[in-house]
Amino acid sequence: MRIIIYGIIGVFLLGGVFSCRENGTKKALSGISGDTLKLESHLKKKTFLEEVRIRKELLYDKHTLEEVYPYGDTVRYFQWDKIKERLAFLDSIRSLRASWAVLQNYRNRQGEAALIRRFNRNEYGRVADSLGIERYQSVPLYEMGDFVSPERYGRDGTLVRLLEKKDTSDFVDIETLYFKGEWMAPKRYVHELPDTVVFDKAVFIDRTNQNITTLEKIGNEWLIRSMNPATTGVHRPPYMQETPLGIFLIQEKKEKMIYLVDGSTEKGGFAPYASRFTNGGYIHGVPVNAPYTTLIEYSATLGTIPRSHMCVRNATSHAKFIYDWAPVGNTVVFVFD
Repeated sequence: MRIIIYGIIGVFLLGGVFSCRENGTKKALSGISGDTLKLESHLKKKTFLEEVRIRKELLYDKHTLEEVYPYGDTVRYFQWDKIKERLAFLDSIRSLRASWAVLQNYRNRQGEAALIRRFNRNEYGRVADSLGIERYQSVPLYEMGDFVSPERYGRDGTLVRLLEKKDTSDFVDIETLYFKGEWMAPKRYVHELPDTVVFDKAVFIDRTNQNITTLEKIGNEWLIRSMNPATTGVHRPPYMQETPLGIFLIQEKKEKMIYLVDGSTEKGGFAPYASRFTNGGYIHGVPVNAPYTTLIEYSATLGTIPRSHMCVRNATSHAKFIYDWAPVGNTVVFVFD
């Protein structure tokens, strides 16, 4: 009976991905919290959601999950409806004549962000804004025309659109995509992307179902390149943080990302094939605890419950696939529930 139920759900989901039609395009933004009104207006001009075509053509076929698969006494699945909405969103911004940028302040390298007007201290004892974005490693966002105090923070790694350039100012005007708004940000925090960026590769991280999938735009189709279990970050102060929701870009790669023992400067081990997309959040392989050095291909904890330190754990060979396949500054990472 369980197999029959899985099959029925699978047929339903596949039908939704590969053949369903949606009326209107605003639904293409329904799963992306607070996308900007200007982009919504643009989407009304074309039926991006209806035009999304997804086809499975795996480049990585190890540890592959089915569209619907058993988990304990229930099932988990790939949320193709939300993935499709985000692909429609990507197609819409690909069609815009716009300049794109990424917010950057990893480890406060560009300087600690200014203190916002209204802040709170979260469970980690850190200053945060009303959406929970911390001051540490973030970018100050000012309301238009107000150069005194920032209103909120923009997370490192966040994809934004550049508005009119103002070379006479130390600020640049930006439009945020994940949460609604037009802001001013100090130029040193905003890294403009080359005009050649096309956003034809995307990684989708599902915190609810603990899975990850990669897709690539070829011609007029989005091809599924991998479908795998993953383990995201858990909210457990004072050291472990959940993987944040948002729209990010892969910013750098480390073949071995060294991590420390919680609360110390002692080396705890390394995570192989790490691709960083926000703050200290990486997509990486199974961690290798010191003093061991041999790579571990798989862990039984993958795809179960959140237990990482903000990062997204994968099978090591899948992390290497992403490491090799996804170019820095041109691969979009969506994290959603």
